[in-house]
Amino acid sequence: MTPDIPSRLPSVTATAYLTPLREGGSLPGLMEADDLGTYVVKFTGAGQGPRALVAEIIVGEIAHAIGVRTPALALAEVDVEIGRREPYDEVQDLLVASAGTNLAVDFLPGAIGYDRAIMVPAADAARIVWLDAFVANVDRSARNTNLLIWHRDLWAIDHGACLRFHHAWGDVDAFARSPYRHDDHVLRGLGDPRAVHEELSTLVTAELLTAVLALVPDAWLAPDPNRPDPRAPETAEAARDAYARYLIARLAASEAWLS
Repeated sequence: MTPDIPSRLPSVTATAYLTPLREGGSLPGLMEADDLGTYVVKFTGAGQGPRALVAEIIVGEIAHAIGVRTPALALAEVDVEIGRREPYDEVQDLLVASAGTNLAVDFLPGAIGYDRAIMVPAADAARIVWLDAFVANVDRSARNTNLLIWHRDLWAIDHGACLRFHHAWGDVDAFARSPYRHDDHVLRGLGDPRAVHEELSTLVTAELLTAVLALVPDAWLAPDPNRPDPRAPETAEAARDAYARYLIARLAASEAWLS
């Protein structure tokens, strides 16, 4: 059975910029929105461009579907005037460049960063390692865990570094069969991804990927004029087809990245 995926991401309008979050290289910001929620907003005008936001949606929604806890996502409309009111040039430039639709990640107040001194269920660890291996996440080491403990549960965050193929579209099979470095993973040895592979691989279906990819705004799937790539899909629908093709091929080549 295909897990439930919303037909569209919720949309909110940012009402105030609170503070920058400097843990990552893209300078996300904590913002309030018109639904009275507080969000970590990741901006289209950041250095990585919209591709990082595409990865956040795809991997975040796959995570939800396979039972990995990760904050809920929404699309955040950011008015250019919010940026113009910022006193710091770096923040002002980023917000002005990002006017329009950006990605909002639900803020988890009081969450603490994970370290290996914290005991976590083996099943939770196994699911996260499996997901990271599947989407080729290069950003889950002990130096930068991108894991939080919230309400005593383990939560995975920050998936913008996944799906490296969309930065330089190339051979599908090369990505599908590329190995994954489990030895550098912060959860190494705490859960065996092979133990959950049969369960999780049956959840990641073509139908699921189609539903997940439909959530990505068309504009974020357009070829990046700042990074010309003659192999990049030329339309949003072609891009969705390409993402699905890469991911389905990788799932079929699991012996290469689970070993």
